[in-house]
Amino acid sequence: MASKDRILRQKEETRNNILEAAYSIVKEEGWQGLSMRKIADKIEYTAPIIYEYFSNKEAILNELTGKGFIKLSKELQNARAKFDKPEDQLEAMWMAYWDFAFTDTEMYQVMFGVQMNCCSQQCSAAEAPYKLFTAVIAEIMKDSNPGPEVIKQKYFTFFSVIHGLIAINIINKSEVMETINNQILKDAIGGIIKSIQ
Repeated sequence: MASKDRILRQKEETRNNILEAAYSIVKEEGWQGLSMRKIADKIEYTAPIIYEYFSNKEAILNELTGKGFIKLSKELQNARAKFDKPEDQLEAMWMAYWDFAFTDTEMYQVMFGVQMNCCSQQCSAAEAPYKLFTAVIAEIMKDSNPGPEVIKQKYFTFFSVIHGLIAINIINKSEVMETINNQILKDAIGGIIKSIQ
C-alpha cells in the first residue's frame, strides 16, 4: 500500500512540476513562448513524459486557468471578509480583482483572453468569482427584490468597465497612467455601487 501511495504522490508531484515549469516559461517569455519541448527541457524530462500527463498545450492552459480561478476566488473571499457592509465588500472585491490582474498578469491573460485565446469556457472553477460577486450585489439590492437577470446585468456592468480598464493597461503598459487608473477604477466602482443601492 505504501508504494502505491508513493507512486501517486510522485505522479502528482511531476504533474505540478510540469505546471510550474509551464508558468515559469510564460512569466519569462509570454504565452507565445510556451511549448511542450520547452517545458520538458525546463524540468529535464523528455517530451513524451509530458504527454503522459497532458495531451497537449491546451490541456496545460486549461489546468492553469482552473488554478487561476481558484486563486482569484480565494482573494475575493479574503477581500470580502474584511468588511461587514456589502457595499464595502463589493468595492474591496473589485479592488482585489484589479490587484490580481496586475500581480498575476499572465494568469489573468489566459483566464480572460487578453492578447490570447481564453480558456475559461472549459473551466468549472470559472463560475466561482461570478457567484461571489453576484451574491454581494444581490445583498446590496435586496430591498428592490431584483431577479437573477438584473443581478447578472449589474455584475456585467462592473465586469465590462473593470475588465476593459485592465485590458487597456495590459496592452498599453504605462506607469504614467497608474495613478489615473486607480482613480478611474474607484470612481467607476463607487458610481456603479450608488446606482444599485
